[in-house]
Formats: sequence, C-alpha cells, structure tokens
Amino acid sequence: MWVLWTILGLIGALLLVTLVRAAFWTPERAESEPLPDETVDVEKYRKDLSDAIRIKTISNVDTDKVDWGEFQKLHKLFEERFPLVHKHLKREEISLASLLYTWEGTNPDLEPIALLGHQDVVPVAEGTEQDWTHPAFDGVDDGEFIWGRGALDMKNHLIAVLESVETLLAEGFQPERTVYLCFGHDEEIVAAKTSGAGAIADTLKARGVHLDSVIDEGGAILDLKVGSILNNRLAGVGIAEKGYADYRVSVSAKGGHSSQPPAHTAVGTLAEVVRDIEKHQFRATMPDFVYDLFCKIGKNCSYPARIVTCNLWLLKPLITFVMTKIPPAASLIHTTTAVTMANGSPAANVLPQKASVTVNFRMMPGTTLKDVEQHIRQSVRNKEIEIEYLKGKEASKVSPTDSRSFKILESLCTRTDSSMIVAPYLVMGGTDAYHYEEVCDCIYRFAPFVMDTKLLLTTHGTDERIPIACMGDALKFFKRYIRMMSAE
Repeated sequence: MWVLWTILGLIGALLLVTLVRAAFWTPERAESEPLPDETVDVEKYRKDLSDAIRIKTISNVDTDKVDWGEFQKLHKLFEERFPLVHKHLKREEISLASLLYTWEGTNPDLEPIALLGHQDVVPVAEGTEQDWTHPAFDGVDDGEFIWGRGALDMKNHLIAVLESVETLLAEGFQPERTVYLCFGHDEEIVAAKTSGAGAIADTLKARGVHLDSVIDEGGAILDLKVGSILNNRLAGVGIAEKGYADYRVSVSAKGGHSSQPPAHTAVGTLAEVVRDIEKHQFRATMPDFVYDLFCKIGKNCSYPARIVTCNLWLLKPLITFVMTKIPPAASLIHTTTAVTMANGSPAANVLPQKASVTVNFRMMPGTTLKDVEQHIRQSVRNKEIEIEYLKGKEASKVSPTDSRSFKILESLCTRTDSSMIVAPYLVMGGTDAYHYEEVCDCIYRFAPFVMDTKLLLTTHGTDERIPIACMGDALKFFKRYIRMMSAE
C-alpha cells in the first residue's frame, strides 16, 4: 500500500510543480525604447511594384528560352525609378542578368553587409491563366492588394530594398559599413548548374570580401490567433534551408508484346521499389531551433494552455511522433521523400524494358547527397536497381542566433511590436542565400511583410498578391535595418 501512496504522492508533487511552473513560464519582455519613425513613400512603392510585376522576368532552366529583353526592361525601370541609387552606388552586371550594387561605407575596416533579392519569377501554369482574378502580369492595384506574379516572390522585397536605399540617400544617410545589393536572375531554377547569385558570391570572394551578414527572402510575419489561447505575431527568421536532390531509380526487364506478359512487368517490379522507398522514411528528430520555436510560442499561450506547453521537454518524443503524421509539420523534423515522376513503356501494348521513377528529397542540415543515395540502397530490397543522380544541392549551414545581426533583426521586430515572437526556423524551399556561405557566416532569411497564411499559399500559385496594408512597415524595416546594420 505504501508503494501506491508513494506513487500518488509523486504524481501530485509533479502536478503541483507543473501548475506553479506554468504560472511563471512567461516570455521575457526586454525594456527598450520605441524605434524612431521613418519617412516612407508607400504610393511610390505601389506604383513601382505594379510596374515591375508587368515585366515578365520569367526564368527557365534552358537559358535559350529566357526573354532577356524583359530583364533589360527591369534594369531600365530600376534606373528610371531610383536615380539616386544609380548616381551614388556602383552597379555591375554579373553573369547573364544579375546585378551587384556597391554602396561604399565610410569605414573600410568594417565588414560589409549584403541585402539579397532575385529578379526572376516562375511562369503561370499552363491552362490556369483564366483562373486569376486579375491577369498575372498586369500588376493590378485595387486599393487593397497588388496582384500578380512576383507580388510575394519576390519583387515586393526587391523593390522595397531599392525604395529604402533611395530614400536614405535622399535624406543624406551615409553607411559606415559598405552595403551590397545582390540581385540574382535565376533563383527559381532549383539547383541550377550555373547561378547568378553564385556568380555574384564568387565575384565577392575573388575580391577578398567577407560579409558581416546577409539577409534574403524568407517567411513573412504571421498572425498567430488560437481562440483565447494565443494572440501574437510570429516573425520567423530562417537560419538554414533544406538541401535538394532528384534521383532516378530504375529497374530493367525483358520487353516484348503485352499479349504475353510475365507475372510482373518492369512497372510491376518498380511498384515494389516505390513501396520500399515510401515505407522507409528518414528518421525524424526535433532540431533545437524547432524546440525553441515551440517554447517561445508556448510561453505566450494563456495560463491553462501553459500547463501543457511548460512541459514540452517531457512531451518532446510525443510531439515529434505526432508531427511525423502531419506532412507540413513532418517537413520540419526530417528529410522528406517524394516520388514525383514515373516512366515506363512508350506504348500501351509494349512491355517496358526499363521503368523508372524520379524521387525528390529535401534534406535536413546534416544529411548529405551521399547519405540520400545510401538511404535508397538500404531501403530497397531489390538490389538490382539503378540509381542515377540528376541534380541537387547540399543543405545549408546553420547560422548562429547569438550574432549581432540576428539580435538586430530581433530588436527591430520586438521594438515595433513588444508582443511579437521572434524565432529561428528552417526554410523548406531554396533561396539564393546559400551561395554566400563561403563569404559569410551569418546568413538570415526574413521578409518583413505582415501576412495571412492563406495569402502565402498563393506564392507560385493562382492569384498571387500582396496586401497594401503591410507595405509601410516593411519599408520602415529596411531603412532601419540598413541604418543599424551599417553602423559600427
């Protein structure tokens, strides 16, 4: 009986500790002065963004299919709309259509900073043109949104950087650190053999430049509203991005006429291979920055909910397991596997001599291309498969969260909104930022646009658009960022 009472006593003590801990498990609100206001011209920004969207800077894996005249139009627009930028900054054309602007600082001993952006956009999926509320390349401004391809990815970011630099120049601002504006032309071509951003990074490296920090596109500022439990904004700062790999997995068989089929054709055999690949997923583990994200959100929950969230350390294995069952959440904690394409016989009445599938992997930091190929071989029971590497890039390095640049990003967010949650996160897609790893240790991916999650889903999709309401704060952010980052 004493054993039972002991167990009950321990459970009671644990519950009491949890209740007390939850009461004091709250976020630290650092005391800080409000940010000085900044002058911004939202009307000009709206006009410039609309006009930039009308220029069809669509990239293509086949450079012969790219309309380079459209990129020249965009460059011309930059010259016309941002005269001070082109008067005071050195502009260089790099590679096929990338641009490198250099704003010389007053102190050459300080490491420069770089603001990244890409000029290219993805095409509109064939057959969906009529699904758009407004044509994708009309740049319609209806007073609430600006519509069009690139409104979110990422001409909004690109134009905002140029607008901010132009305004700072008009105000007579001079940075202490040199500021680079690096605008690639083919970011949307995943794992391209050649890259405009890569060429810019190589140019900086050849000149002996090492950057203090880089900021590129990333997640927006999201509203977190969960009934009476949570009501905050979340600013996610991407400190790393996943790798990318495409592999073709094939099996061979004797061909022939379909009227005399074997028990399993090559496609049938391949089906077992696909089953093995999908059944053996990469192991899921919760990275520290994902755990920290949950903790920061948990501390901002109301008291009853904090009774649970204050015990994330205890619930971590359970949370990890549940996340693996939810695809968007699972992508945060493991290397993903997606069988995306298949190929077999050239005709319905011909037995395939070879059948293949293309498998796409998005690797967590720490998982390499070599690891992926080894994983395929270990997962598939059929050891006669052929594995062909098609294209890919390694996962990025993980940037520190205790750097001066990260702390400035955090300060800018919390001084704008003291209740804002600022947390590092892993970028699921790819950005140009990873090309700069050889010239920079502090690389961050952040877009200072307050956005609804539903709007973010229009990126690369139908009815891509940006709300006008978020523009003023975004312009102020970039001005403040340049002021603070370019100082000693």
